[in-house]
Amino acid sequence: MCEPSSEFELVALKNGGSSLRWLGNGETFHPVVGPMSEARTLHVDQQRLVERARCRSESLVVWDVGLGAAANALAVVEAFAGREEEGGGWVDLHSFDRSAAPLGFALEHEEELGYLGGYRAVLEELLESAGPFPSARLVHTGRVRWWFHVGDFEELVKSAELPAPDAVLYDPYSVAGNRGMWTLEHLRRVRAQLREDKPCLLSNYTRSTSVRVTLLLAGFYVGLGQGVGEKDQTTVASNVPGLLERPLGREWLKRVRASTRGAPLRAGEAEVGAIGASDWESLEAHPQWR
Repeated sequence: MCEPSSEFELVALKNGGSSLRWLGNGETFHPVVGPMSEARTLHVDQQRLVERARCRSESLVVWDVGLGAAANALAVVEAFAGREEEGGGWVDLHSFDRSAAPLGFALEHEEELGYLGGYRAVLEELLESAGPFPSARLVHTGRVRWWFHVGDFEELVKSAELPAPDAVLYDPYSVAGNRGMWTLEHLRRVRAQLREDKPCLLSNYTRSTSVRVTLLLAGFYVGLGQGVGEKDQTTVASNVPGLLERPLGREWLKRVRASTRGAPLRAGEAEVGAIGASDWESLEAHPQWR
């Protein structure tokens, strides 16, 4: 079990609940509606994880990118609780984070946060079993097999033989707080980890035009995601168009063309401006518009 961290503080949310804020960049985890509400709406329900797991005999592989204080991961565990006898295989949950500190802090404030209740034992086991990929030890909780890989995800996807996911719960800090996780170079590496014969959906909280352009140029199909909190929409992306319920249409390209921040995010470029001619040509040629 890790030591309590002074990198974080508790903050009160508008809905009366509590969450964490990282003092390093001032970002609050799951603001407005709270950790579990956002996790269920944005990831578990939108990804249709229970339904998708029921329709298969092999395991459903879920990447939880940005374990943080474990709300997204626990929403997955919660969704499959009591479903051990249902059809389908295992749910293989792979959580990634640079540090176990957010989860350690959350456990120190279990009562105030509320959503950790009933999971303390498995979370403590997870912290004890954590390690860099592939050395993390497996933790069982119901139908879910859970690993916590501690390390730099940007570096991990460059070379590691990760299990190809069926679902990616993509929840790093924002572009302002963690730019490298949103760049074209990085998202191309994420896309390369997906198997062409294995449909995968990535869910995320952003609605940024620039991020959507970056995902498209990285090789994803992109659609409108479920609204949450004060956002009327978020973003989903996939390696196949069939998983998108509301794919972006060609009319969306007009917004990109008119935007002063429609260029993709690239490593080494601090500012995002209007999309350039070469990127525009590549974007127009994307198979999403066919």
